[in-house]
Amino acid sequence: MALALNREEVAAYLDEVFPQVRGDFRIDSLSEMRVTMRLLAHDRHLRPGGTVSGPAMFSLADVSAYVLVLGMVGRKALAVTTSCAIDFMRKPVSGVDLIAEGELLKLGRQLAVADVRLRSDGSEALVARASLTYAIPPER
Repeated sequence: MALALNREEVAAYLDEVFPQVRGDFRIDSLSEMRVTMRLLAHDRHLRPGGTVSGPAMFSLADVSAYVLVLGMVGRKALAVTTSCAIDFMRKPVSGVDLIAEGELLKLGRQLAVADVRLRSDGSEALVARASLTYAIPPER
């Protein structure tokens, strides 16, 4: 199955429909059923102790799954998260971006299931792993 939107098209679409997160995320690569993204860690993403917060890690996982869905099905702003489970495994490294590597495990007409693994830039150790399901709006 080929991409419906390339990396640049998805990034432009995200800026259009979610301008409130502009500058928080970057799509490093997008291919069929796979994405690599990063959270450009700023002070607003940190928790006490100087590491990236759980909500910021959840956001990276969720946006990564959204980018995967958009890349495969096209401009469907109303695709929504219907389920997410995230395991936080270790504290992220302070002062570096978080990297997300996501894969669509299933892409159906109505649902998409993704697995997203998070790590600190420069480290192979996972800091979190998320499983997400997205509902894809029907064609009209």
